[in-house]
Amino acid sequence: MKTAVAYTRVSTAEQGRSGLGLEAQRAAIEAFAAREQITILGWFSECQSGKRISDTLEERPQLRAALGAANAARAPVLVSKLDRLSRDVHFISGLMAHKVPFLVAELGADVDPFMLHLFAALAEKERAMISQRTKAALAALKARGVKLGAPAGTARPDVAARWEAYRLRKESVDIGQVTA
Repeated sequence: MKTAVAYTRVSTAEQGRSGLGLEAQRAAIEAFAAREQITILGWFSECQSGKRISDTLEERPQLRAALGAANAARAPVLVSKLDRLSRDVHFISGLMAHKVPFLVAELGADVDPFMLHLFAALAEKERAMISQRTKAALAALKARGVKLGAPAGTARPDVAARWEAYRLRKESVDIGQVTA
């Protein structure tokens, strides 16, 4: 019997609250597992941006836990898309260099390391393009005279978002290890 540990990730607290991104990832993982006759041993989920300069396991407690559970079970970590693991080529190649087994539902069960490197590079490029689009959109709004940021005297949105992401990560640590 083939087994795996499932991992899902969304980038923002808002996505985490809506649950839609996590539900779509879970559905893709479940469909892949059914096709490949893989039993999911446990589910791990977190809300953590993929655009950080240093994408480390210290910043991703649920990924670290998923890797630990997978290692203990001698099973791979299963994600819906490679960018849910990371949008950083170095991070992905580091996992591969350390022989951390993972499966990507979108790419299939037999994807070779070369293809994983290519898709990791594409995910990293997409991260850069997202950043460029966001900066361009904010510049366009500012040029039209739209005031950006929170009104004076209110909490800064980035600080509030970080606290919300922390709260969601803390909750996911508490519930993330519940098996399906």
